[in-house]
Formats: sequence, structure tokens, C-alpha cells
Amino acid sequence: MNSSWLFYVMPTMYVLAGMMHFIKPKQYLRIMPRYLPNHKLLVNLSGITEIVLGVAICIPILKAVAVYGIIAMLIVFLLIHFYMLSGEKESAGIPKWILIIRIPLQFGLMYWAWWYL
Repeated sequence: MNSSWLFYVMPTMYVLAGMMHFIKPKQYLRIMPRYLPNHKLLVNLSGITEIVLGVAICIPILKAVAVYGIIAMLIVFLLIHFYMLSGEKESAGIPKWILIIRIPLQFGLMYWAWWYL
């Protein structure tokens, strides 16, 4: 299954998403919950985490750890998705129906990662 082209979509997606934290940090800073400290640091750490996990899943010895790391990261990101549903300002201008669809999508992404264990 790991030789499937679909397997390589996942790490590419995470590496690109992680890079976007550094290319367009304002997009990520504006959706950070107010109750979390040091938004810039958290945005940078989440970007680094996405990049590292995206690369690690391609390394056979690190793949299982990376899968669990991706699932954990997606669980943490659920907090952001729910926060964005809490108000108009928090939604960052994204339509509510898209924000709602993102919740089950997170679980789909978790299952996709789990598939490669």
C-alpha cells in the first residue's frame, strides 16, 4: 500500500501546509484562539510539526511514530476548528458551512493516516 501514489499525497500535503505557516503566517495568527499564549510561537511550532511529520512518514523506521504524531496533531487542530465556529470574528470570514465540513474532514484525515500503520 505504501507504494501507492496516494501515500505520497499525504506527506506532500503536510509539508506544503507546514510551509504555509511561514509563507502566510497572518492567516494562521488570525485564527488562533485568544486563550492560547504566544500565537507566533505556536504557529511556527505547528508549521514545523507538519513539515517534520510529513517527512517522517516517508521514512520507514519513523512511519508509525509519524502516523501517531499526525493523528495527535489533527486532534489538537480540532480545537482551532471548533474555536472558529464560536463567532463571526473567529471564523476569519470563512463561511460557517465550510467550517462545519472541516470537522468530519479532520477525522477522515486521521483515518487516512491510521491506514498506513
